[in-house]
Amino acid sequence: MFEYVGAIHMHSVFSDGSGEVKDIARSADESGLDYIILTDHNTLRALKEGFEGWYNNTLLLVGCEINDKENKNHYLALGIEDAFSTRLNAKEYVKQIKEAGGFGFIAHPHEKRTHMKEHPPYPWTEWDTNDFNGIEIWNHMSEWMENLTEQNKYQNFMHPLKSIIKPADETLQVWDELNLKRPVAGIGGVDAHAHKHNILGFLEVEIFPYKVLFKSIRTHILVDKEFVKGSDDQLLSEAKQKVYSALASGSCFFANDYHGDSKGFRFYAADGNKNYSMGSTIELRNKIKFDVLVPVQKAEIRLIRNGKLIDSLENNECEFIVDKSGAYRIEVYLGGSAWIYSNHIRVGLE
Repeated sequence: MFEYVGAIHMHSVFSDGSGEVKDIARSADESGLDYIILTDHNTLRALKEGFEGWYNNTLLLVGCEINDKENKNHYLALGIEDAFSTRLNAKEYVKQIKEAGGFGFIAHPHEKRTHMKEHPPYPWTEWDTNDFNGIEIWNHMSEWMENLTEQNKYQNFMHPLKSIIKPADETLQVWDELNLKRPVAGIGGVDAHAHKHNILGFLEVEIFPYKVLFKSIRTHILVDKEFVKGSDDQLLSEAKQKVYSALASGSCFFANDYHGDSKGFRFYAADGNKNYSMGSTIELRNKIKFDVLVPVQKAEIRLIRNGKLIDSLENNECEFIVDKSGAYRIEVYLGGSAWIYSNHIRVGLE
């Protein structure tokens, strides 16, 4: 498997971001990212104007973030050619995106902040649908804003990476429960806008520069063939398909790479002579062996089954033997900080 590291969920001047598309892509390339996905609100203008493609070593892909008329139920729609009306309810546009050959992820599903009137929460409320492919489990901007207080605001404005702790427990719980019924992929997002704020009455600070956020929540995909870079439309299409297929199927993991470079993490199941990667659903015939590798000398590796911690150890690699059906995933903590979250391997489930 070949691993590629990217950032998902960001906005440009085509909606409410401050960056030009080419400048965002340049920042991503300078940050060492293999791909980024632009998701401006309710517009695919960057796609229509030909910005999708390679920027040196970084592949820029274009989706959009759709919402309903109440500005709730935000959905990161990918693989589509046209945006959808905000007059539709969430259940309908998720269905239409699927019918159009696209897919998507529920964005920041459990926002609850009440202390920022100018930035109200945008939670997901339309859970009565099975047409979404996945959920944005960890959103940098959402967590940063919810953690903001009068006491820590100056520290958090100046150091926007340090206040990111872990995904919301409620989101993890819903994700685990859904995977008992069907595969639901999980990703991490930065939700980058590069907003500028006046924090002392005279000092304007860009608190979320794209290049800073590109160091935080990253989504690592695993694909079976290497990208071939080039301006040829066919090469671009093939690389795009690899990224989207990996994300939609859950052949990926997400991590807060501010704590450490998570490239090289692996979680897979061995059943006889065959290995299964994240996003797989496998039969339970006898016992299943899970193998985990982490790219540091020592970290806390936690095995989660159906949302419950069932085993953990500290090492750079380990194996777990299981004999029960369920939705299994891995959490890795580095130096006490939440670091890596795998997608599920579903065992003995339909």
